Amino acid sequence: MRGSILVLPIFCAVGAVYCAPPPANPNLKPCGDAYYLPSQYTCYNGDFLCPVLNGEATLRCGLACYRPEMYGCVNGELVYPPTGGAAAGSSGSPGSATASSGLPVGSSALTSSPSGTAAAAVCTETPTTQHLSDPPYENYFYSDCHSSNQVVVTSPLPASNLSVIGPRLLVAWPAGNSGVLAYFAPQNGVNGSLGIELVNGTASQPLSGAYTPANGSSLTGNPRVGISTLVKFNSSAFLTVPILGSVRTMRDFTEGPSILVPIVQDAIVFSPTTGGGATLSRLWFDNITTSAMSFVPASGSSGKITINNRTLELPAGTYNFTATFDYPQLHQLSAPKVLNQQSQGLIAQYPDQTTSLSFLSYSQKLLAGAWRFLTYFGRDSMISALLLQPVLSEGEGSATEAIISAVLERLNRTDGSVCHEETIGAQRVATYLNLEKNITSTAPGCTYQMIDTDYYLSPVMVNYFVNSAIGRGRRDAFLATTSTQDFGNLGLSYAELALINAEKIMNTSAAFAQSGGQTQTNLIHLKADQIVGEWRDSTYGIGGGRIPYDVNTALVPAALRAISTLSAAGFYPSHPEWNTTAAAYAQVWEDSTLQFFQVTVPVSEAQTLVTNYTSEAGYGFPSHASNITSDVVYHGLSLMGNDNQPIVKVMNSDDCFRHFLVNSTNQTQLTAFVNQTANNILQPFPVGLSNPVGLLVANPAYGGDAVYAANWTNSAYHGTVVWSWPMAMMAAGLQRQLGRCADSSPPDFCADSTVHGNVLAAYNHLWDLIEANTPDLSTEVWSWLFQDGKFVVEPLGALPGATEGDIRQLWSLTFLAVMRDTSLR
Repeated sequence: MRGSILVLPIFCAVGAVYCAPPPANPNLKPCGDAYYLPSQYTCYNGDFLCPVLNGEATLRCGLACYRPEMYGCVNGELVYPPTGGAAAGSSGSPGSATASSGLPVGSSALTSSPSGTAAAAVCTETPTTQHLSDPPYENYFYSDCHSSNQVVVTSPLPASNLSVIGPRLLVAWPAGNSGVLAYFAPQNGVNGSLGIELVNGTASQPLSGAYTPANGSSLTGNPRVGISTLVKFNSSAFLTVPILGSVRTMRDFTEGPSILVPIVQDAIVFSPTTGGGATLSRLWFDNITTSAMSFVPASGSSGKITINNRTLELPAGTYNFTATFDYPQLHQLSAPKVLNQQSQGLIAQYPDQTTSLSFLSYSQKLLAGAWRFLTYFGRDSMISALLLQPVLSEGEGSATEAIISAVLERLNRTDGSVCHEETIGAQRVATYLNLEKNITSTAPGCTYQMIDTDYYLSPVMVNYFVNSAIGRGRRDAFLATTSTQDFGNLGLSYAELALINAEKIMNTSAAFAQSGGQTQTNLIHLKADQIVGEWRDSTYGIGGGRIPYDVNTALVPAALRAISTLSAAGFYPSHPEWNTTAAAYAQVWEDSTLQFFQVTVPVSEAQTLVTNYTSEAGYGFPSHASNITSDVVYHGLSLMGNDNQPIVKVMNSDDCFRHFLVNSTNQTQLTAFVNQTANNILQPFPVGLSNPVGLLVANPAYGGDAVYAANWTNSAYHGTVVWSWPMAMMAAGLQRQLGRCADSSPPDFCADSTVHGNVLAAYNHLWDLIEANTPDLSTEVWSWLFQDGKFVVEPLGALPGATEGDIRQLWSLTFLAVMRDTSLR
């Protein structure tokens, strides 16, 4: 397996190396065209210098210098880990003269970049690696001091749907939300016969880092970084579709109608390499950054790659595969840096999840998921912060402050909207979108189409700046920070940006809170030009509705309560009245919104609807209609749905928002609400939401129209599928409501033995489902098949027409903090 490549550029007058003519210093020795001090460099083969580090000479390996305890050298190439003999295979021996490369390679050598960062040419810490298997997807992660990388290998299984699953090799980088992608096809034309896999080579895991310091030909001034590995093809293959671009570009192709953008694809350059290989490279739209991937036959392979009409022909065999780019890198937070001091034990207890959390955590921001969402998403970050708060690191440079600062930096200063997704990287996204607007700029941007994201910021700030002692101590310094990132807020303080968001919430919630203002018109609607606006952001996620359930019944009142708390703590000094005004608004929103969304289905009608749905859906599972012995009550996904439906009649898991974020004081309403949630958790699908594979996020059985069965399926992104984080939020929410029973003035439902017992049973049933599906909890979303009379887990991406899920999602790692309360058993 190939290791980090440390190519040394030639520079003059650097350190102890000088260009000809000979300098006056008699201690300098010639080495090619340069002179050097033997105490600081060693000259190999008369023309190649390697530095002396800590009094020890580094060795030459091809065009690199290395420390034998860090790397080995085989056939002139670095390998990791060391293969044994320190100098075995090293090319060159000490000799008399050559020009020095500029910056020495070694554990203490640094390479500067325009971004102001410095990268060590040799990483002194052991790389962090991880292999996560979710057949037909094999996911590999590799992080070192140079870069963070994810590699996804897709190879069809005997039972795979070949219209969905094909041979694919993908590399995704958090820096720039970018990567490379290659689709393959068998040369024999037999679909399903081509298999690809990574092989380990000389190490215990297949990936190693690739690193080349910036040289005189670099346009960015950044080193080239990425990964190197060995990939094996079981038969001859064509590389049919290469993509070198942003993750968004790769998603545009893998999701939906296989979109390829000509201006992106036409920029790919195919070049032969020595050793019978080929390199594909692409200059980004910023005209300085380059991505590249190469395939070179491995040692012992006799095949030669042929470039033919912008495709590659690869004989069966094993290839050295390298993917690199020269974009500024993010600073990854290690697992100990992501977690607070009290939670360090989680690293040993849950190494899988904490390693994944580290891969998604950076000092500048936390990323939503791997591989499809390797960038900032406001909603995902803040929901994760709320659920992970008991274990996240706090203080300057912490994960908590990375989340809050990332949100504030990207806030829309004109109207207070929180950024949903950033558009970064000089590829398909930032620069390309600017070019479409006839703007020559590489500046990042943001999308602000979501309405729910605005309401998470205030609760997150309360959790940290009011409820945490560390946060209270950091409040003034943090809020005085001025925006430095190029999202349009340069010079504004974080306090000013937080105020702009709070003003928006107060202004947009005021009409409904006024006397007589509790009308549907005054509820929060999606933005006029959007069909999505909250977490169910797929085409039929909320059925075309304009007024979402979760936003109006939970997020708005939660944000208002938080603004009131922040005001009472001295925030928003220009609005001291918000202490009482926001609380008064919150009370109205808490008490007067549920009724707009409530659906009550009489027993006989409910039985008929469930029976009909079971037949229409056609999966073959039982209806369980006989379980319905009382009216079915739930709250619809949204109002003003498609086809003039006043309410979108889909039972759903979004009750979790209200249980987790709102402590309602309307006792009659609260008792009824917790009871109907418990009933729907306890009842099996399609009567309720319970399924052996987990708690479903949607159940369309009570819609009464065939369109419900057609749009909310087991292959729909927000259909009859399981998402991890709603189960975490529901578990935390029910625990929070049950915990109120220990208050000095407990809610009325605590004294109602039937309702309290029902909620307790639902809590434990939910946790039984969670624990039964532990292997899938850290993934984004999963689905099911009904086989041999039972439900079984199926990756969503393996179903026809479905969207591929992420192997790791930030908010799916929240079970690190959300734990079962065994005292409630």
